[in-house]
Amino acid sequence: MTAIGLSYSANLRLISHFRYAYMLGAMVPHTPSDLHKQELTLITTHINADYDALASLLAAQKLYPQAIVVFPGSQEKNLKNFFVKSMVYLFNIVDIKAVDYSKITRLVLVDTRQSNRIGKLASLLKKPDLQIHIYDHHPSKPDDIQGHYERQEPTGANVTILIEIIKAKEIELTSEEATIMCLGIYEDTGSFTFASTTQKDFLAAAFLVSKGASLNTVSDLIAREISPQQVALLNELIQSAESHNIHGIDVLITRITKDNYIPDFAFLVHKMVKMENIKAIFAIAGMENKTYIVARSRIPEVDVGSILTPLGGGGHSFAAAASLKGQTMAQIEQQLIKILYQEIRSRRQAKDLMSSPPITVDTDLSCLEASTLLRRYNINALLVTQKSTAPDSKEKIAGYITRQVIEKVLYHKLDQVSVSEYMTTEMTDVPPEADLTEIQDKIISNKQRILPVIDKGTIRGVVTRTDLLNILVRKSYSSLKNDTDPLDGQIHARTRNINRFMQERLPKRIREILKKIGQVAAEFECDVYVVGGFVRDLFLYRPNEDLDIVIEGDGIEFAARFAKIVGGRIHAHAKFGTAVVIFPDGSKIDVASARLEYYRFPADLPVVEMSSIKLDLFRRDFTINTLAIQLNPDKFGTLIDFFIAQKDIKAKAVRVLHNLSFVEDPTRVFRAIRFEQRFGFTIGKLTSGLIKNAVKMDFFKRLSGRRVFTELRLILEEENPVPAIVRLQDYGLLRVIHPSISLDDELTALLNATKKVLSWYDLLFLEESYMKWTVYFLALVRQCTSQTTAEICRRLELAPRFSPIFGEARFACDQCLIWLERHLPVKNSVLYHKLSTFKTELILYMMSAAKAEKIKKTISFYFTNLRYTSVGIRGKDLLTLGLKPGPAYRQILEAVLDAKLNDRLKTRRDELEYVKHNFITVRRS
Repeated sequence: MTAIGLSYSANLRLISHFRYAYMLGAMVPHTPSDLHKQELTLITTHINADYDALASLLAAQKLYPQAIVVFPGSQEKNLKNFFVKSMVYLFNIVDIKAVDYSKITRLVLVDTRQSNRIGKLASLLKKPDLQIHIYDHHPSKPDDIQGHYERQEPTGANVTILIEIIKAKEIELTSEEATIMCLGIYEDTGSFTFASTTQKDFLAAAFLVSKGASLNTVSDLIAREISPQQVALLNELIQSAESHNIHGIDVLITRITKDNYIPDFAFLVHKMVKMENIKAIFAIAGMENKTYIVARSRIPEVDVGSILTPLGGGGHSFAAAASLKGQTMAQIEQQLIKILYQEIRSRRQAKDLMSSPPITVDTDLSCLEASTLLRRYNINALLVTQKSTAPDSKEKIAGYITRQVIEKVLYHKLDQVSVSEYMTTEMTDVPPEADLTEIQDKIISNKQRILPVIDKGTIRGVVTRTDLLNILVRKSYSSLKNDTDPLDGQIHARTRNINRFMQERLPKRIREILKKIGQVAAEFECDVYVVGGFVRDLFLYRPNEDLDIVIEGDGIEFAARFAKIVGGRIHAHAKFGTAVVIFPDGSKIDVASARLEYYRFPADLPVVEMSSIKLDLFRRDFTINTLAIQLNPDKFGTLIDFFIAQKDIKAKAVRVLHNLSFVEDPTRVFRAIRFEQRFGFTIGKLTSGLIKNAVKMDFFKRLSGRRVFTELRLILEEENPVPAIVRLQDYGLLRVIHPSISLDDELTALLNATKKVLSWYDLLFLEESYMKWTVYFLALVRQCTSQTTAEICRRLELAPRFSPIFGEARFACDQCLIWLERHLPVKNSVLYHKLSTFKTELILYMMSAAKAEKIKKTISFYFTNLRYTSVGIRGKDLLTLGLKPGPAYRQILEAVLDAKLNDRLKTRRDELEYVKHNFITVRRS
């Protein structure tokens, strides 16, 4: 939307470039000879044409080669410098005064559909036989010119629409033509940084580059330096700016007056927006005998295109302009402000601000119980309701009671008195559509601590006084992330649609499952989301097909319906409102009701209650795990971010949601370290301090051993757990396993050796599975005595089958290592019998613990050459050879195996001959 204005040097370079091409005969200049024809096609654009309009004119002429090009203004100040001097030969252009309107049979409009934007050419629209073709990327409006042929698409640049047609028709372009068209795309997309940029704009630019478009030339013209005169104008705009709060939305209005025309006024406004981080601005400029308005918006509440339409302007929702004559700037500003109040509708309505579901209590609840609820939910007021005795009747609001009142009641030892005795009964409510002004008036005027939101007699939520204060003081996201309370302070989600991103990143099977989940939820009339690690890993470009689904409703009932549709089965956990849906192929998804968890005391297991998606996400461990994607068909692919998770993912930071996170659940400390090392992130400064505090206060002593072991096992099963173990040592957390475990140089070396051995073993691609965590745990307890190891197994509540592995079997491995060190080299058969009694995990432990390289190679040789050796003959073969069944069979087969291990036998025939020679011959003799 920026009007054209070039520096002298940029003009000179471009003119030289095009003239040189012309001198070489690369192009032939057009002439206005077609003016003498009986029927003419005329191509035009809007007044004050920009690069995109200019590029669209050129592209349209490629589609209508016999047409003439006319600019609607008599003197195009913005184009005079650039177009007339350097590119006249590219166009079949004529002066508007030379056009005989009676011969025009077809009018082609590019980059506009507004009659008031084509100047004197608007009189052509009265011709009854005129054919109108339109190519425009602006949003449709009621007063648009109606064309016989129209191509309207919401692309970032208008020329993109025409380039698609040129490409489809395989029309040839010269490099100079491609450069001009590319210039239009770069300008109107802000070099592909504007929110309006589409995939088609990128593809169109790529096509033009393939046709020889010069990006150096485009860069010279787009990247303009600001002149000293422009700096002065910019300063004047900033100094005269005034902020208007309209329905809770801040809008900046600035004004400037000059006797002469200001080139690049839109460019200056754009600069001001970036410098001052302005959300919405209307810049009014009095120039010569006209008043110009340039508007920019970065928020959906302010649609500048719609706002400037009544003033004769137009554009997009994010960028628009208008020019007016015959009115003073003061009159225009008053009109603009009036329109702003009519058009701007804040999204800060009660339904957006409220905390939901509301926390209500019955009138019979005691004040002592009410005090417990206030502390549990960390809120300052409770809504008191009374149930009607009539069937199917809804709760009615009886009043509300505040924390201050409850505290005074308890001070006077009236613990068992019901809340109805001291609640405030004079209160008002609002509908979900109530705006900020109404909410503010009712809370402040009535001195009301809590404001119910009522929809058709149902209590949908509450807006607290704290919610209102947070909005009025413009509480920033940075403060929210350090003081996050979803009940007492309002948190607004950042949302955007990532459907296209999901199509690129997710397998078709997963996308189809997510869509089917959304369709079933729509039948249930409830909202459904995929949440947590799946969404996090989507943005980290990590494969993850573990779907966690959250339903704002009955998760078990939903899972049962979904399982029936897909032919699966479910395993439900009624206590937690969760279920696992198992598909016919064995794959699974987890389904849960949106729930709130609270802890009765530090390190306790959580108590679960039904809740909303916001509160469900708030109960999670870290911000990076709080992303959700809505799956309902009408909102499929909408990313929801309440806790700036995207920012923390980008910053590679692990942060807790609130300061008591590790007090409530100390196991989150282990997860913080695991995520930090898995993703290459850093634990945030505040979070790190809270970990140290949790260690200092020793909240871990209240954890069950099973919970500690679960987290430790997850760490040991990571691709490389060694850095995480080092971090456990840094925070003093290894002593949670046992005080005797400490990370010294020897143990660090053993863990690193274990990592190398397991990597080697995994590369063998053997079908046999093994427990990776067991090998690392063997390394961790290697220096522990038998008694200490038994204590650790009891502390971690390990299954009985593991105790012998970490106890007797580990000591047997250590003895075997000593034997190997003393007796190597040995025969293959001896080595086989020494190692074959040990499980895979124990052999890998021995290989890791072996200090001598010859021992490692020997164990490696056993794995790759000996371990799976077996004899080909069986008992029936011995019977056929005439040997009587009995204990001798086992001795004979073991002897054959030993001979085979020692490379004396290769084939089954060799084995039979070996038996004949060594056992049958002996018996006969």
